[in-house]
Amino acid sequence: MNVKTSVRVGAVVGAVALGMGIMSPVASADPGSPTDYRVLAGVGSDTTQDVANGLGEFIDDGALIASYDATGSSTVKTRATGCSIARPNGSSAGITALNNAVDNATGCVDFARSSRGPATTGTDLTFIPFAEDQVTVAVRDDSALNNNLDLTKAQLKSIYECTTTTLNGVTLTPLLPQAGSGTRSFFLAEIGNPTLGSCVGTMQEHNGVELDTAGDIAPYSVSQYNAQVNGVVLDRHGDTVLGRIGGSQIGRDVYNVVPTSELSDPVISSTFVGAGSEVCSATDVIEYYGFTPIDDCGSTGLKGES
Repeated sequence: MNVKTSVRVGAVVGAVALGMGIMSPVASADPGSPTDYRVLAGVGSDTTQDVANGLGEFIDDGALIASYDATGSSTVKTRATGCSIARPNGSSAGITALNNAVDNATGCVDFARSSRGPATTGTDLTFIPFAEDQVTVAVRDDSALNNNLDLTKAQLKSIYECTTTTLNGVTLTPLLPQAGSGTRSFFLAEIGNPTLGSCVGTMQEHNGVELDTAGDIAPYSVSQYNAQVNGVVLDRHGDTVLGRIGGSQIGRDVYNVVPTSELSDPVISSTFVGAGSEVCSATDVIEYYGFTPIDDCGSTGLKGES
């Protein structure tokens, strides 16, 4: 990943200068009106739902991109007719919904938000990077775990295998995002793909309110956390604070996933493909939501089936 800038949060001034009109936390899970179907419908990642919402409101005066959050009502309606689908919660669920739309020629989903790269080889889908996020671990600020927390990947692997059960005198209760979360799969791969022990629980990703006991520890998006505590998006960090992994935080690209066969479509291309695309040009929006612009934004070399 070729990082263009190290800015994490603080582009609010740039956002104000643009008159973006997105200065309040996004409370709606979907476009403002139930009949606001727009041209492109996207679903999937919890990590990038808010920046996608912001891009949707900013680009083409809110007429181009409709982004539907990972959680909310059980179904979403992405078109005027025939497109009421189960709401996809997470990257994998969004990619599955996109694959279903392609396989069945429904037109209900045009792109999937993903905080992970391809899970399987192939060429049907193109994972188009648009920003960098970082991942680390979160604990409660009133826990003894919050003592300059800095864990190695090997320590985390042991914690999630339930081999290491205490830290700083606290009994650990490791948590992972819901099945299908891109953050879940990315984090587990980074710490060595542990065989999960019976002590591991599940939470909605990036919802710090669910860390409610002293031993809770969970992976967390730094971009989401910063946007939450800075009031850019709905604040759900609760009483959590961020630690470090190996002295730092783990960087990752985040993606908009489109069918490879649609790369030549003028709307898909102008929206997502290349450094001059609508999404890649909206660097102030990307930074406003806590993400970092990248040099290879809009590249189309990364392919997969899911």
